Amino acid sequence: MKHYFRLGTTTPNATEARPVHGEAAPRIALPQPALSGGMPIMDAFSKRRTTRRFAETGLDDATLGQMLWAANGVNRKDPEGNDRRTAPSVLALHEIHVYVALARGMYRYDPLQHCLDLVIAADLRALTGYQDFVGEAPVELVYVADLARMQDIAPSQREPFAYASAGAIVQNVYLFCAAAGLAVAARSWLNRSTLGAEMRLSRDSVPVLAQSVGHFDTTDLQNAG
Repeated sequence: MKHYFRLGTTTPNATEARPVHGEAAPRIALPQPALSGGMPIMDAFSKRRTTRRFAETGLDDATLGQMLWAANGVNRKDPEGNDRRTAPSVLALHEIHVYVALARGMYRYDPLQHCLDLVIAADLRALTGYQDFVGEAPVELVYVADLARMQDIAPSQREPFAYASAGAIVQNVYLFCAAAGLAVAARSWLNRSTLGAEMRLSRDSVPVLAQSVGHFDTTDLQNAG
């Protein structure tokens, strides 16, 4: 059965956090990303798809780091020397933070240092959504809007702009996964209050979207859409 994006927070009870597998390092220094090469962009567009079954095999740090850089990493400096990203954001506020749920813990991606910083040593993958495949993938990305960074935006427009920024990051991940031969599924059916509490987010930080990433389950490749 296919699952489609659903908005809102009225949902069934979330699955409980699972025991941590492996040691949760306080910081994971990611290998430097390759800034050129790879699949031609039009080929990546032609291969972009959503998959809802994942193999258990984890991603190595080099692949994980390359994906996070593609998602919202620093790709240049502007004339004033400010770091700019692979994904756009309103007024260059960079209000979206990328959190990475792994079996060993929940981490936050630091694009300036290109590393992962530990948030909580708990396996929260199964809490990042409600579809039956959530938690199967080795990596669950959670896109969190820091609304406190958006003081120059009218309050009624902050979340819509944040969703737009997160959507750009989601598509970056989709195209990277298409080029790298990885399985991926974006999701908006989240219990935002429960997830925010488990992630120890501040009051002004809101999970807006999530994305499952992993290797293809070769026994179920037809389940892609």
